Amino acid sequence: MKTLLVGECREGRLSDSAAELFGFANLLGAESAMVLVGASDDLPCFEGRLYFADAREYGEYNPEVHKRLVLKAVELERPDAVVFMHSSYGWDLAPRIAAAMRSAQVSSVTGIESDGFMVECCNGKMRRTVRPLTPVVVLTLQPGAFSGLHTDGVPDMLMIEADMTSPVEFVRYEPPPAGGVDLSRAAVIVGAGRGVGKKEHVELIRELAAVFGGEVGASRPVIDAGWLERSRQIGTTGQSVSPALYVACGISGAIQHLAGMKGSGFVLAVNTDPDAPIGELADLFVVADLVQFLPVLTAKLQQ
Repeated sequence: MKTLLVGECREGRLSDSAAELFGFANLLGAESAMVLVGASDDLPCFEGRLYFADAREYGEYNPEVHKRLVLKAVELERPDAVVFMHSSYGWDLAPRIAAAMRSAQVSSVTGIESDGFMVECCNGKMRRTVRPLTPVVVLTLQPGAFSGLHTDGVPDMLMIEADMTSPVEFVRYEPPPAGGVDLSRAAVIVGAGRGVGKKEHVELIRELAAVFGGEVGASRPVIDAGWLERSRQIGTTGQSVSPALYVACGISGAIQHLAGMKGSGFVLAVNTDPDAPIGELADLFVVADLVQFLPVLTAKLQQ
């Protein structure tokens, strides 16, 4: 099987997500090539073909122009799968490529099965296996779902060109507005999940975080319920954190949340479900009702 991986460049630097693309291809057992509109002084290191266009000429992102460049690489490489990250770049570009190729697209892939690709459904509560029926498939990978593979080597670089005509122009990146708490600097984070049960129980999370001298974080269901402010959300649509200690309270472990805290040094999980996915990442997993367990833990730590 052959994969064409679509790398990303932002502000002149190759995205770290390239390692996840190579990790996926390695898990798939596929031969890999990459197409990149980027900077010539920051190229991926791997053994294989690199279809390259200079971002100074084509722009770091322009949907019509980048579509033509990727399709040019597809024409030359003839892959079985074109693989993007499930990022703002992939969200926009992957469907354009799939439509142009009249190929199936599978979005937000979290795993590989013998008969297809695993994706989440029902807001992350269930998983299903999807089998594409077209000869070539376009995939986007959920960030954090596949371990990064840091490869070595010097790629065989082939320059590609495309028509630069486009009705849109890339202007600039807009950083998110400042405000709220910066969880990325916290040494200890106590995270609240849906299993907290109700807003009043969030106080238990605050009390434990205070004992540690840490911060309170949350999964998306807690934020959507209005129990905590959005600046405390951790995951692919929130902040990415890497504290020395992460205490996951009532967090089941949806892949979107795990992607935001997988860099944690030590993970303590408290959950009533012994089969919760967070257990696969936890260094210590306590199967207990957090309403009963957290006050006891907090009291012991205060002694």
